Amino acid sequence: MIMTTDTTVLDGLDFPTPGLAVPDDVADLLFRQARTIGAFTPEDVTDEQLEAVYDLVKWGPTAMNIVPLRLLVVRTPEARARLARHMAEGNRQRVLDAPVSIVLAADPRFHDHLPTLAPHRAEMVPMLDAQPETREQMARTNALIQAGYLVVGLRAAGLDAGPMGGMDADGIDGEFFADNGWRSLFVVNVGHRDGEGTTYPRAARLDYGQASLTV
Repeated sequence: MIMTTDTTVLDGLDFPTPGLAVPDDVADLLFRQARTIGAFTPEDVTDEQLEAVYDLVKWGPTAMNIVPLRLLVVRTPEARARLARHMAEGNRQRVLDAPVSIVLAADPRFHDHLPTLAPHRAEMVPMLDAQPETREQMARTNALIQAGYLVVGLRAAGLDAGPMGGMDADGIDGEFFADNGWRSLFVVNVGHRDGEGTTYPRAARLDYGQASLTV
């Protein structure tokens, strides 16, 4: 893929919300009207869709371009049952019912890829190899940043997402990641919402004045 510095031509597009560089319908799709979904239709989610989402969100920034997020795509009934055993009781049936579930994980051995991802930092490979705690922290922090990109990327692809944190992370790691050392973060069910996809009304958010300080 070739990256350029060309500027997208935005003349002629309608941006009714001051300060935004995307149209309101895009902002609605990605944020304002998007919901955390718990009920999905049986419509399939293809590998091509998931690959397209990843190929978009992988360009989001991470420290030193370490991109430590890893994805376990859980499709088969057997794998779904294995994952459900490690979910909190309220989340088990959601995993069993969703078209596909993705375990989002962090790879503490991200540094093995530095010669490709950050050639100018390749000399850090042996240093980081001797600092597993530093790598664990870096992997988790940056993978969580990427996880946010992924949820928005799924919405951009016309898919709905239901992130869930109620699970036995150590159990999932032992079940699925014993050979590669990945560390699970949370699970996202993915598909197309069934109706509203949730029984809860849209909750409020803090406004800018409540959530920010200026110094």
